[in-house]
Amino acid sequence: MTGLRHRIAFFLSALLLSIAAPASAQKMASVDRNEINMRSGPGTNHESLWLLGRGYPLQIIGRKGKWVQVRDFEADKGWVYRPLLGDKRHFVVKVKVANIRSKPSTRGSIVGKALYGDVLRTLERTKNWVKVQQEGGAKGWIARRLLWGW
Repeated sequence: MTGLRHRIAFFLSALLLSIAAPASAQKMASVDRNEINMRSGPGTNHESLWLLGRGYPLQIIGRKGKWVQVRDFEADKGWVYRPLLGDKRHFVVKVKVANIRSKPSTRGSIVGKALYGDVLRTLERTKNWVKVQQEGGAKGWIARRLLWGW
């Protein structure tokens, strides 16, 4: 009977993990065109709320056909046409100014600065730091807590 209990416990644990994982996982995407509209509803007949530039990271929170409902780093919500999004990882700066450093440490020299709302291409990640590339600018490390995205 002990083996049966063990298998049941294992099965229930696996089931709970499979149910809980999607709730905590964030499906992310980034804008894959020079500029796209974020709309008030799923279709081109809905009002354009924002213009989003290439690389802008978005969290996917819903779907309707080929349209996805998204949330940005300021918690604004809207709809975008899914084929206009890609999977290149980007972050956006969520603080007034973020130092870009030569290594993943506050001891690294400052090689550049990124401003609130700047979109940065993700090159590498550690638990607490992200190596980024500014478009036409500095490449280096920023503390993860200063960024939003993936």
